[in-house]
Amino acid sequence: MTNLSLELNNMSCASCVGRVERVLRAQPGVGAAQVNLATNTATLEYDAPATADMLVKAVADAGYPARETSTEIAVEGMSCASCVGKVERVLAAQPGVLSASANLARNSATIRYLAGAVTPADLAAKVTAAGYKASAALGGSDERQEQHEATQKALLRDTLLAAALTLPVFVAEMGGHLWPAIHVVINNSIGMQGSWLVQFVLITVVLAFPARRIFAHGVPALLRGAPDMNSLVVVGTSAAWLYSTLVTFAPLLLPADSRVVYFEAAGVIIALILLGRLLEHRAKGRTGQAIRKLMALRPKTALRMENGEAVEVPLEAIALDDLLLVKPGAAIPTDGVVVEGRSAVDESMISGEPMPVDKVAGDHLVGGSINAQGALTMRSTAIGSDTVLSQIVHLVEQAQASKLPVQALVDRIAGVFVPVVMGISALTLAVWLLAGAPIGAGVAAAVTVLIIACPCAMGLATPTSIMVGTGRGASMGVLFARGAAMQSLRNTTHIALDKTGTLTEGRPAFEDFLLADGFDADLVLAKVAAVESRSEHPIAQAIVVEAQARGLKLPEVGEFEAITGFGVTARVGGDDITIGADRLLARQNVAMDALAGQAGALAKAGKTPLYVALNGTLAAVITVADQIKPSTPKAIAAMHGLGLKVVMLTGDNAATAAHVAAELGIDDFRAEVLPQDKVAALRSLQDEGAVVAFVGDGINDAPALAGADTGIAIGTGTDVAIESADIVLMSGDLGGVVQAIALSRAVMRNIIQNLVWAFGYNVLLIPVAAGLLYPWFGLLLSPALAAGAMALSSVFVLGNALRLQKFKAKEVV
Repeated sequence: MTNLSLELNNMSCASCVGRVERVLRAQPGVGAAQVNLATNTATLEYDAPATADMLVKAVADAGYPARETSTEIAVEGMSCASCVGKVERVLAAQPGVLSASANLARNSATIRYLAGAVTPADLAAKVTAAGYKASAALGGSDERQEQHEATQKALLRDTLLAAALTLPVFVAEMGGHLWPAIHVVINNSIGMQGSWLVQFVLITVVLAFPARRIFAHGVPALLRGAPDMNSLVVVGTSAAWLYSTLVTFAPLLLPADSRVVYFEAAGVIIALILLGRLLEHRAKGRTGQAIRKLMALRPKTALRMENGEAVEVPLEAIALDDLLLVKPGAAIPTDGVVVEGRSAVDESMISGEPMPVDKVAGDHLVGGSINAQGALTMRSTAIGSDTVLSQIVHLVEQAQASKLPVQALVDRIAGVFVPVVMGISALTLAVWLLAGAPIGAGVAAAVTVLIIACPCAMGLATPTSIMVGTGRGASMGVLFARGAAMQSLRNTTHIALDKTGTLTEGRPAFEDFLLADGFDADLVLAKVAAVESRSEHPIAQAIVVEAQARGLKLPEVGEFEAITGFGVTARVGGDDITIGADRLLARQNVAMDALAGQAGALAKAGKTPLYVALNGTLAAVITVADQIKPSTPKAIAAMHGLGLKVVMLTGDNAATAAHVAAELGIDDFRAEVLPQDKVAALRSLQDEGAVVAFVGDGINDAPALAGADTGIAIGTGTDVAIESADIVLMSGDLGGVVQAIALSRAVMRNIIQNLVWAFGYNVLLIPVAAGLLYPWFGLLLSPALAAGAMALSSVFVLGNALRLQKFKAKEVV
């Protein structure tokens, strides 16, 4: 019997408990089922023909879906793409696991599973049992850095020991081919048999100690019938060592022309494999530099105001609403708001913009930014994991842990690659022996095939580029919240843009006040401002500011109702008031002819008209103008330079939208678009074959951000918009979209280069290693050279990925 526990949604009463238990017990193979309402948990035992998936579906069909959750575990010991595939298969086979994605560059695995069905500790234990060292505690950045450094020291020690023990063997065996005097000296001193005995001792020590990390993974994988890259090295070096040992201690068992030792090949292979892993490990450490740089921005201490005195306390001691003093040149300790003082703050770590931002009382501060000039007193508004800096780190780590669609192809190939290579190696040995070649030559060719084909580079090709690319993006103020956005954004053909807050400043100013006959200007404006004071919308705030500037007293408001995409209605001072777009008044059959001509003219000038009706009669038209951001024209031109079509989606009327589109050179626009219409507009573009990226910043943009092929949120917008997006621009500059697209293209180009090299390297060199060119050109690869080439392949991929650290933002604007 298999035990399964599920956390269920929608459980609310005793009848729910009975229903779920009846549904589960009715399934074939279920032995027992018990539901706990207090914990919303169903615990059951089952056997064939029941499966976890079948049981989950049964309770979901009954109206009680199991709750999904996710976790990330640390996995040490993965060394190639086949290891990645193996870890994913082990995790995916566990009851309740919905998906699993292992990341070679991060040494981790992300698992989505049904809450209660399995625990992170259980998952880590299964991976450990499969031959990898896994832990449910991924650890923080500092802890992972310490582990990384410890592993690097151990690799360096093993590499140096293997090299020191192998060097005399290599000189003794191979040096004589270059300088025959070496063989003369050996024969005249200890003799060739004595030399072989010394080589046997030295290389046996290499295989027993420096190579133990390879054998510890490769042998169990081989015994389980799931060989990986370590298995290839184990088989290759063991074959060379065993054959050479046989020559050394039982030479009469072999023909005279086959009595050649390959101890130096086994030693060199191990030394070069370890050297390659050391270089890989160092390079992989550099891929996480962006995260460490972000974490380093957080100060260790802060100056907290206590009884009028500034007292230095650890950052962990800061609580919400604490008053903090920030001296000139110091880092802002946590997110907050300025209470007193004036300064310029360097926020380049957040926005990528080099110019300091002026801060006065009431302005927001971001933890980790640098106070450049005056002293500031601030009040903390977010601490710990709630700060912007922590959220940035989380987004970057989340993106680095994700897997691109292109990686699926690599994983499928890697899943069959190692067994195929072992088959080719066995076939190579058979062909050489059938051709009458010495057995030693056949063994050398077979070993060379195993070593040259190690798929390290395949496993590193994609995740290393993603890690470096997302880190570089973070330093530019472009956060890839989902790593897969790298691939989808690269294929973008159309950019769909919201207008307000995206193309424009998002802070419209009061412009015109057109009053209908028979109404008092101050009375109407006061009532409008009173209603709009209930809204946080920028247009509403502009009207309130104007009323306050005129010294108007705002009356009480009742029966307030917001009509999404249209406007608002309310009751003020005994009057029913309607404020909104012309379509709202038209829906209420309010005649607008009296001011329609003037309002239309203002709309054509790029101003947004807001219609006001009192008791069903048009009272006024108010216009506001939202200035286009200075960076917008340049960004639109850059998008066109990248071959993209630009489409504007706005809730404004057609005249205003046409004016803005013409001024900016936008290719197409859709006006008077409601939130749900934005999604429909995106789908119509997608139906025409377009790959669309949508850029927005408001709550009403969240559905479009989620519905686009790639959603890009302006970071100065709302949390809802940011959470719905694939990419977040930390500054309000639309040029960040261009940066994101250019970076995604650079990353995908880098990945393709890595994959071409990794696959091309194996495809081209495996036949050479097998001896295909030997009959015509006498060309053979030695096992030692194969090991060097394999290590060099991985280092090439890592080095190529690290080039992304030098991606220049200024190159795309």
